[in-house]
Amino acid sequence: MTSLIPAPSSVGGPEGRPFVLDEDTEIEAGRDAKGVARWLRATVGAATGLPLEPYTSGASRILLRITPTLADELGSPEAYRLTVDEHAVVIDGAGREGLFYGAQTFRQLLGPAAFRRAPVTSERTWEVPPVTIGDAPRFRWRGLMLDVARHFMSKDGVLRYLDLMAAHKLNVFHFHLTDDQGWRVEIKRYPRLTEVGSWRARTKFGHGASPLWEEKPHGGFYTQDDIREIVAYAAERHITVVPEIDVPGHSQAAITAYPELGNTDVIDTTSLTVWDSWGISLNVLAPTDNTLRFYEGVFEELLELFPSEFIHIGGDECAKEQWRESPLVQARIEELGLADEDELQSWFIGHFDKWLSARGRRLIGWDEILEGGLAEGAAVSSWRGYAGGIAAARAGHDVVMCPEQQVYLDYRQDAGADEPVPIAYVRTLEDVYRFEPVPPELTPEEAAHVLGAQANVWTEVMEDQGRVDYQTFPRLAAFAEVAWSPLPAPAERDFADLERRMAAHYELLDALGVGYRPPTGPLPWQKRPGVLGRPIEGAPPNK
Repeated sequence: MTSLIPAPSSVGGPEGRPFVLDEDTEIEAGRDAKGVARWLRATVGAATGLPLEPYTSGASRILLRITPTLADELGSPEAYRLTVDEHAVVIDGAGREGLFYGAQTFRQLLGPAAFRRAPVTSERTWEVPPVTIGDAPRFRWRGLMLDVARHFMSKDGVLRYLDLMAAHKLNVFHFHLTDDQGWRVEIKRYPRLTEVGSWRARTKFGHGASPLWEEKPHGGFYTQDDIREIVAYAAERHITVVPEIDVPGHSQAAITAYPELGNTDVIDTTSLTVWDSWGISLNVLAPTDNTLRFYEGVFEELLELFPSEFIHIGGDECAKEQWRESPLVQARIEELGLADEDELQSWFIGHFDKWLSARGRRLIGWDEILEGGLAEGAAVSSWRGYAGGIAAARAGHDVVMCPEQQVYLDYRQDAGADEPVPIAYVRTLEDVYRFEPVPPELTPEEAAHVLGAQANVWTEVMEDQGRVDYQTFPRLAAFAEVAWSPLPAPAERDFADLERRMAAHYELLDALGVGYRPPTGPLPWQKRPGVLGRPIEGAPPNK
């Protein structure tokens, strides 16, 4: 019971006999709770082999119910209370989200075997000791960003990661769909984005310093029906999918597909290919009316696929060399009455801020969108440390804290050379656990603009799902607790207690088939030649 991750707000309850989950256990659920009942049958029912039929008059039951007063009592619309005695499991949720999180906690109380897809023995007794748990998240944005542009992940792989997020009570999936190295979402009015932009001829193997190449095409994309399936699957798990279309930088794949999007007066855009290496491409979008209309068409289709409040437009690492050299761009700057290229980028971002706002959505971008002036109504993903988030919050803008120094999960996990690709800062499980999303410099009023936190998984050096697992876990478990639980200040956090609870959590990850980094370090087969990456402290891979 005390091995729960993320740790609940309060745990108590009387002594007594355990609740036994068996063939006679039934689920009682009202109309608003039927989705959670269906999820319990599909997961716990599959793992235990028990039918968990709808409640009639059985002596053993799981009661699911919506109790709106919990929102005020526990301080969140996502709150839940879980009460277990020998006769029943009662899960009250302030809303459907809270009810689902209570069901997730119940699943953890059953033990790691409850996370398997089928029973491994017919002789097991499924018991939960008596307990009362009151719980609610600290933050409303508990996110994971997955980069599928650098290395494509299949639809089934994405659905698997949504399940892993749900198991850790994470609720925002930031879907990085486009970059220099690939365009991953079907846009029907612009078919070349996927026909051309979703494939590259070869791939740098390892970090940008590596001399090695994987000499075969790499690519893939999600059809619009794939996206609808992903969004619906996430919604059933109370996860919001926030899509990212990166502009005006990180756009070489799009320019390769449609050369007129590039700065045609300074380079031959018809000779471009989808980029096969890592870093910051100098090929960025031309700030023309045609480019704006093109991306408005992209976003029109995107809004039909993603119902999320926020739409991420990137805005990071926009190289401005071509803009400085282009007579057409310089004329555009003068025409608009702008001071320089930074203000031109702000104008570009501001256009889509207004465009999205007019359609009832909100723009969010990486903290570079602060340069040249923050677009009105925009929110900021603060990745270059805390500074961008602090500036945005003080200016009254909402912020998601995802500083690379703490929560970039592609960064190495040990200082030694045995890490598969030893890049950038060392960030251990303990380092992630001591991450604090709210900077102490903020006043309470400013801190209210911190929506929450997000861990970012950039996949330049993650060539397959196994490598994504290795880099992401177990650190995502520590991050989930930071985003959910009411932890003390970073220096006061009990990391020894987390390690103790992780001993059971590793068994849960094993049951889910997660290829996490072992706590003792990489196994021999997981090691890679050191040439694949250089441990460059303070010089992380670019997005």
